Amino acid sequence: MKVAVTSQNFRSVTSHAGKARRLLVFEIGDSDPPREVGRLDLPKEMSFHEFCGVQHPIDGVAALITGGAGGGFLARMAERGIEVIVTGEADPLQAVIDYTHGVVKPTLVVDHAHHSD
Repeated sequence: MKVAVTSQNFRSVTSHAGKARRLLVFEIGDSDPPREVGRLDLPKEMSFHEFCGVQHPIDGVAALITGGAGGGFLARMAERGIEVIVTGEADPLQAVIDYTHGVVKPTLVVDHAHHSD
């Protein structure tokens, strides 16, 4: 089974999944540890925020792990049969290992509301 991880720098899990253009692809075997098998470095028009086509390079992965995703992204991935996992884990390999063990590190809650006194 293949799992993709959003990673704009190819070193850490990043958020804004709909705008992500760089992804790490891992293969998960039955008894072997997950291993990186590819990297996607997509042009801007292939980010899901921009993409309007039928086939996408991410098709075929079972899951996509990211640091953050909106409702529209979640719906688009569900239509493609891709499970989305939002994690607070920064290390891509550890995020995949956690996923294989059914554990997801919670994300930090950020309050963007501006309050005035």
